[in-house]
Amino acid sequence: MGIKVAKFGGSSVADALQIRKLKNIVDGDQDIKYVVVSAPGKRFKDDSKVTDLLYLCKTHIEHKIPYEQIFQVIFDRYTSMEADLGVDVGIAEELETIRAEIEKGASVDYIASRGEYLNAKLIAAVLGFAFIDAKNIVRFSDKGKFLDDVTNDSINRVLKDVDKAVIPGFYGEKLDGSIKTFSRGGSDITGAIIARAVGAEVYENWTDVSGFLMADPRIVDDPKPIESISYMELRELSYMGASVLHEDAIYPAKIADIPINIRNTNRPEDPGTMITAQPKVDPEQVISGIAGKKGFTVIGVYKSHLASEKGFIRKLAGIMEDNDITIEHLPTGIDTMSVVIDKKMLNGKLDEIVEQMQNQLKPDTLDVVEDMALIATVGAGMAARKGTSASLFTALADAGVNVRMIDQGSSEMNIIVGVEDKDFETAIKAIYEKMTK
Repeated sequence: MGIKVAKFGGSSVADALQIRKLKNIVDGDQDIKYVVVSAPGKRFKDDSKVTDLLYLCKTHIEHKIPYEQIFQVIFDRYTSMEADLGVDVGIAEELETIRAEIEKGASVDYIASRGEYLNAKLIAAVLGFAFIDAKNIVRFSDKGKFLDDVTNDSINRVLKDVDKAVIPGFYGEKLDGSIKTFSRGGSDITGAIIARAVGAEVYENWTDVSGFLMADPRIVDDPKPIESISYMELRELSYMGASVLHEDAIYPAKIADIPINIRNTNRPEDPGTMITAQPKVDPEQVISGIAGKKGFTVIGVYKSHLASEKGFIRKLAGIMEDNDITIEHLPTGIDTMSVVIDKKMLNGKLDEIVEQMQNQLKPDTLDVVEDMALIATVGAGMAARKGTSASLFTALADAGVNVRMIDQGSSEMNIIVGVEDKDFETAIKAIYEKMTK
């Protein structure tokens, strides 16, 4: 097989025990050439993530509150990890340097990035890999914009003579030499960037779950795992609230057509979920997953001959834009149009928006339905399977769920239904049970 890039998340590098699991995984697969690591995550439910502690140090300093006790927690955690792992990378000296920088007023990006930096130092020593500081390969402009092509060239130049390396995730360097971090979860982005630059055959993303599930386990008992899913299907599920990788973490691998394999550090024998460019259509598995969100408001507009009225959608979109509101969905009929809005965006402006719509659009009737939930059933195989829609709506009818809205994309990869918030869980269970038999 070709080169693999493996990224290990916070739960996978939370302590010495987890890092030993990482070592076993990497030692057991000689194709893993580059390892990207997060800062230590939680070791148990009420524990703190190191990055959160580092942010807290900065907050205390800004408010002139003593921070030394928090920093000592970080100090003790890293030095004990170094001792437990039986390596010596000078962690205490590194931490004293960081403390000195904090005292001198270091930026929040610098402080937050040190969790990944220190962890990468430790893990490189444990694996016997080279340590490559992310600030030497990941580039941002002076205004903080990620420089894609410059970073790609930099990675190629630095890693071309490095057979195996550990790289801290989450941060890089601006052109002026200062540290710049990605948004939270940025280590996933770093991993995808590295995978693209080195032409990896697979980008493995190791976490504490064995891939994605077909439905929320808090709603559906023991949902099936998703073995394979396309980038497009994943995007549909993430948009509807499923907990998946951030879009920015997918994009570099997606444009390079590199599969992403979501794996479980605690169960490395599980195959996880493979994310690919092209969907894998399984005649036995019509759908890939179900996801949804509550808290939508639907404004239904009825106007005779609406379809032939020029500029109607433009005027409607203008009203929403003027009120800084994003339209989530816009199902239409010959004389009807439904505007679906996230309730949080309305921010008390519903009555004002309705009045503007009445004055500018002059509808025959205008109805408002609040407390709506949207549920997306996603699957590349749905388009070729006869009776998919009939099965879905039969399941909802049998469960006593009233469908208030239906929307299907042109790709026929998803069917979105609107139901009342109170029917949300019932609807998801009914769809899952019917569509996964």
